[in-house]
Amino acid sequence: MDRILVVDDDPNIVKFVGLNLTEAGYRVVTANDGRRALECLKETPCALAVVDVMMPFMDGLELTKVIREEYDIPVIILTAKSHIDDKADGFKAGTDDYLVKPFEPKELLFRIEALLRRYKAEGEHDLIRIGEVTIHPENYSVDIHGKIYMLPLKEFELLHLLAEYPGQVFSREQLIEQIWGAFYEGDERTVDVHIKRLRTRFTKLTDAFSIKTVRGVGYFLEQKS
Repeated sequence: MDRILVVDDDPNIVKFVGLNLTEAGYRVVTANDGRRALECLKETPCALAVVDVMMPFMDGLELTKVIREEYDIPVIILTAKSHIDDKADGFKAGTDDYLVKPFEPKELLFRIEALLRRYKAEGEHDLIRIGEVTIHPENYSVDIHGKIYMLPLKEFELLHLLAEYPGQVFSREQLIEQIWGAFYEGDERTVDVHIKRLRTRFTKLTDAFSIKTVRGVGYFLEQKS
């Protein structure tokens, strides 16, 4: 499922939006100001950003301008009723949509779904190819030598993330946040279990890649030459 960046200096708004997005099946990355939001985008690819206007260090309008210049993702700006003029400024900054606080969670979800559909319709799904292995994000499948394998959702998302950044080491904490979401309350051993399943599944099918352990740190995908 898509990953959404939520940026607001009000922790109650962040929690409220984050919980509703997580319940709807999205993965959530959060930041409390514009500077931190840009750091998050460098560390973690996101499909859409929900951005508050009034924030310290870098406000939502400046953040939207930077996102528009550097990332091809839609932006929804949040604004208070008393600052409704932010609507015009927001569109000048490059936002795709805006929402006035307070708002119903369902309305935010509808707007997110509409923007993601539009952006996905405008672009093609990015396939990942590693030797004879092709990873298809549009239907959570993996093609090996022309044979299609359907993976459970979390296993696929984990494989897809590691394959997007071959050689990059991800800690268990990073993998939990990016695959299971910032509000996941389970054990980090969940990652180990899913990694073991992926290894068991693909070791017999291909030698194009392997998932390596960095002791005390985490995991990375090694692409065979």
